[in-house]
Amino acid sequence: MFNREMIRNIAIIAHVDHGKTTLVDKLLQQSGVFRDNEAIQDRMMDSNDLERERGITILAKNTAIEYKDYLINIVDTPGHSDFGGEVERIMKMVDGVLLVVDAFEGCMPQTKFVLKKALEQNLTPIVVLNKIDRPNARPAEVIDEVLELFIELEASDEQLDFPVVYASALQGTSSLDADKQEDNMFSMFETITEHIPSPKESVKEPLQFLVTLMDYNEYLGRIGVGRVNRGKISQGQVVTVINREGKHKQARIEKLFGFQGLKRVEIQEAGAGDIIAIAGIKDINIGETIADPTNPEALPVLKIDEPTLQMTFLVNNSPFAGKEGKYVTSSKLRERLYKEIETDVSLKVEDTDSPDAFIVSGRGELHLGILIENMRREGFELQVSKPEVIIKEIDGVKCEPMEHLLIDVPEESMGAVMESLGTRKAEMQNMINNGNGQVRLEFMIPARGLIGYGTEFLTMTRGYGIMNHSFERYAPYAGQGVGGRQKGVLVSTETGISKLYGILNVEDRGTLFLKPGTEIYEGMIVGEHTRDNDIVVNICKEKALNNIRTANKEETVKMKTPRIFSLEEALEYLNEDEYCEITPESIRLRKKILNKSERERSEKNRKLAKANA
Repeated sequence: MFNREMIRNIAIIAHVDHGKTTLVDKLLQQSGVFRDNEAIQDRMMDSNDLERERGITILAKNTAIEYKDYLINIVDTPGHSDFGGEVERIMKMVDGVLLVVDAFEGCMPQTKFVLKKALEQNLTPIVVLNKIDRPNARPAEVIDEVLELFIELEASDEQLDFPVVYASALQGTSSLDADKQEDNMFSMFETITEHIPSPKESVKEPLQFLVTLMDYNEYLGRIGVGRVNRGKISQGQVVTVINREGKHKQARIEKLFGFQGLKRVEIQEAGAGDIIAIAGIKDINIGETIADPTNPEALPVLKIDEPTLQMTFLVNNSPFAGKEGKYVTSSKLRERLYKEIETDVSLKVEDTDSPDAFIVSGRGELHLGILIENMRREGFELQVSKPEVIIKEIDGVKCEPMEHLLIDVPEESMGAVMESLGTRKAEMQNMINNGNGQVRLEFMIPARGLIGYGTEFLTMTRGYGIMNHSFERYAPYAGQGVGGRQKGVLVSTETGISKLYGILNVEDRGTLFLKPGTEIYEGMIVGEHTRDNDIVVNICKEKALNNIRTANKEETVKMKTPRIFSLEEALEYLNEDEYCEITPESIRLRKKILNKSERERSEKNRKLAKANA
């Protein structure tokens, strides 16, 4: 076991894309963890394929660095508020945080979100001003912004007296002076060892260990990662597991692992303050306490923020069901969803009256989108409904989630953006114009108003706008007519293959979503109408084969570029009467009722019921 006085446990928190994972890379490289001839890849902590593709941290991960005689345990946390459940749990494992802030962008919504969680746990903060080498960096103003944020979040006097390290994670440089950089990360290491306190828990008291993260290994089964809160733990030890409901069961620790760089190292014993992984306890779950059998005391159950968004996940029942996926049955879908909630405590799954449908609640579109993307890569076929916010009744008042929205837009786009947000019931809180052609706008907006807004926002700002938001609070329901799609869709009347001739015939009606040669079915959405109503079209129509020559026979026919949706864009685009069909190979939009006459009958009945209500 390491000397308790020489252990430092820290979490790295930041807004998305402020350089947190790159910073961990450089700390690992300069700590001497790797051999000189060892192959090192960028973004080492982003081990998941989706994390590498999207450049964001989705799952919290930990590593350990030895610097001089110190052992520094570092936990890299997600920066997106949709994965806030991970951040909240991590704060229980550490004694301090590195708050990484972009030296140009300054404080963003997720900066506030993750910092709030850290300050609530009374952790010691160190502020890292990253990207200090950017030509438009403004360190003095950003430090003032950070200080204002600390005051707003009611930080203690000790927390307000935070040290500042100026760094460029990309270059691997750091310094305590904003005007010059040293060619290493030693300033960072020294600040961590000097300011972050060592664990204060005693190794002589009865064992307590809180399972904070979960992992899985084919040979070892479920692996619980967390911090030893007090006492000692060793391989082969008999322990008592106390679950979230307070029930006890006996178990044995088969394997014990410490961390060294990116590797897990088998150890015989660990003590209070160590961050370790344990294996051998069947059905272990996040939030459970592992305690001494002679004195089994449970640690406080982890408080996790409630989900704010829900979707219905259904078995795929389209005409193309079973063609592209490996898992298509309701039993497989249910098993996979319930398996997910074992490692993701922010997710909720509920059965419905139908055995083929499940309500899945999460922290946002990205949270649910990542789950769907993982499932389709595993070979699942499924359908999902439009994302809907979770409405709550608080003190007898109907309430909905509100988001704090921060937008950076070019000056010329400001008017259009403000007008579009006004129709979505957004209230402006602040506007900052730094005179560089970019304007920062702050809004409070119902979460409903942001569903489907991303694509419209990028179109209005010609791709130059940056939009960030995080959950703020529940507020009284703002009424109907917030957000939603303004235009109708083009719905296929035929099942077959889309033909160029058929597509050209309907191009003037709107924007197409697919290319010629795509398999389609009746009721599938093939494009967006220019008006606000849905119309049916036949894009399987072929040109009649006759020998009549036309004057423009030799003209080259050009088709407009179709709009191809990513998964997130498809989910945002949905309306209440539509599903998104997701398979390992395709993403299709469809009407819930595929047949045209049945659809019309259903709509007529809905209007009658509404009129009589």
